[in-house]
Amino acid sequence: MLVTSILDADLDVLSLSVQSWYRHCKARPDDRTSQIICSAAVDLFNRGHRTQEELTSMLIARFPGTPIRSVNAPTSAAVH
Repeated sequence: MLVTSILDADLDVLSLSVQSWYRHCKARPDDRTSQIICSAAVDLFNRGHRTQEELTSMLIARFPGTPIRSVNAPTSAAVH
């Protein structure tokens, strides 16, 4: 089994990249968006994109605005 540890410096790069994406998009952080953006940042990082500038630009290209949030469908009890 391959175990990879992430360094504090790597966490800083990931965190700053996500924060830069939020600032660029003028979005307010929320759990769902953070989950999507952080997951994408880690995926890009694991694919070899290791600088804040590179990660931020790729996040902005991939998510030019706040990701669409899933909306619950109305229940059968909803009044129409």
